Amino acid sequence: MKNTILLLFVFTLCSGAFFSCQDSDQTNASPVSDETMARLVGLGFDVKNFVPMKFDDGYLVEGDIFVTDADLAVMKPAGRVPDVEQYRTTNLVSASTVRTITMYAQQGTCNSCYSAGMIAGLDLAIARYNAENLNIRFQRLTTSVGANIVMTRLRKGEEAQGILGSAGFPTASGNPYNQIKMSGVLESKYGLSTAGIATIIAHEMGHCVGMRHTDYYNRAISCGGSISNEGDGGVGAILVPGTPSTATAAAKSWMLACTDGGDRPFNNDDKTALNYLY
Repeated sequence: MKNTILLLFVFTLCSGAFFSCQDSDQTNASPVSDETMARLVGLGFDVKNFVPMKFDDGYLVEGDIFVTDADLAVMKPAGRVPDVEQYRTTNLVSASTVRTITMYAQQGTCNSCYSAGMIAGLDLAIARYNAENLNIRFQRLTTSVGANIVMTRLRKGEEAQGILGSAGFPTASGNPYNQIKMSGVLESKYGLSTAGIATIIAHEMGHCVGMRHTDYYNRAISCGGSISNEGDGGVGAILVPGTPSTATAAAKSWMLACTDGGDRPFNNDDKTALNYLY
């Protein structure tokens, strides 16, 4: 971790109407220590409805949040925040004038490469942000050299678990998080359209520039099940002025915690939040 607190948000695929972030396969999960459990509770994570598990050199909590021991060591205890719709992290991308954020993803037939359909989804996600005429703009490069964000493919085992994607939050120095990990089987296994893929990639890009889940305070809104609050998590969950007082699945914000795999372009409230921040 470099000068920031990282939370990696991972979409988890489950049966039912939603690609749910709450019911990840934990039947073979390794338990975390009592010390780690206490730290997670102190940070405000829900360990009752979502049992933490060891995952990829760290821990998967609340079904879609990845943290390491280094993250837990520097996170601050959770604070109370109001139950309102659009939230951002404490750190944002510095963009006093128009700033171009470059991205790269490898296309081809290698095990770590993405299909043409995935690249088309990335291009559509980029186009959606750029259409808002923000002070941040995205550009896809054909090489990883100089790329601000590199999109890499999840490992086969992670794809088999149903993980769809992950990303982190901006650094304290005002740079976007520099990596997005995405499943490479969104087309072949789940049959997602280009627009559905773009929605998931745009969601992870949202985390990279400082967006929290729209329904972070009650993930049941998009994921179903019992009420669950992600908590501050030590990275901030700050209300974006001008956004509504409640989140709904029907509004289809691109930053809802769970997705049904469909197309979710920015709604009016999403645009309000993006334009306020950038």
